[in-house]
Amino acid sequence: MELRQLRYFVKVVELGSMGQAANALGVVTSALSQQIARLENELSTILLRRSATGVTPTEAGLAFWQQAQLVLRHAEEAVYAAQHARLSGQVSLGLTHTTTAVLGLPLFQAMREQYPDVRLKIVESLSGNLIQQLSARQLDLAIVFRTAERGRWMTTPLLDEQLFLIADHRLFKPTRSQSVTLQSIVHLPLVLPTGHHGLRAVLDAAYEKAHLWPNIVAQIDGLAMLLDLVKAGLVATIQPGSALARISGETLGAWPIKDKDLRRMSYLATLPEEELSPAALAMRRILADIAKQLVDSGQWPGASLHNS
Repeated sequence: MELRQLRYFVKVVELGSMGQAANALGVVTSALSQQIARLENELSTILLRRSATGVTPTEAGLAFWQQAQLVLRHAEEAVYAAQHARLSGQVSLGLTHTTTAVLGLPLFQAMREQYPDVRLKIVESLSGNLIQQLSARQLDLAIVFRTAERGRWMTTPLLDEQLFLIADHRLFKPTRSQSVTLQSIVHLPLVLPTGHHGLRAVLDAAYEKAHLWPNIVAQIDGLAMLLDLVKAGLVATIQPGSALARISGETLGAWPIKDKDLRRMSYLATLPEEELSPAALAMRRILADIAKQLVDSGQWPGASLHNS
């Protein structure tokens, strides 16, 4: 016996017509009649009397109709309880500095709105550090940029991010026809993250492939100080579009770098499925939803969802 059969039977009794019930349920009359017949066969009793004017329940059908309504109501209450249960506990998430800039606030707001009893622990650090903490079971989830390291966790490709040159207009003024490439900006004084940073590995590989030597005058892992130097007009930097959320002021510009394949891949890394708490599973779903919303609305510049 299926809940679907109970819903069909209750609707037929309510409307007193197979045809009207079929229209209300969005099924063809023959399919509805077949399900009612299966129900009667399973119960070994006649539930409905058919006539030219419609259908009416038998004595057994009336008793079954009353209990069927109770079962359906309990089923609806069970679904509601499952969907609105107030999760509790703690979930820990690791984000890099640039990812936090665009994702941190809307993710926090969504979690607080949907699961106010879940305590959030958000760690902001380099991708490599986050992987180490995930391996040590100090984090439940993290968005990282490297997956080569061995560890007992799960990784799912999340985003592709285009990289941007960020500079003060006093330092860099491209012509209208100029396409920004690594070659065209090789002369600029740059501040980049250190070699421990996932972004730096992407850039070093791109420069090596192009046989270029960038003019790196400083290496800073902290995004706030790095952007302070850029805002002062002293240096330029190369960052993903998520870093643009930290930029304000009319003197700064951001130009997408056109070099082929110069993009950063983001991965969602989590503990194995069986180790994730209900709160962690909820955050994983919300994180993916918020990332999609930010990309679709253009609030995550240069980002596209990974097709996997």
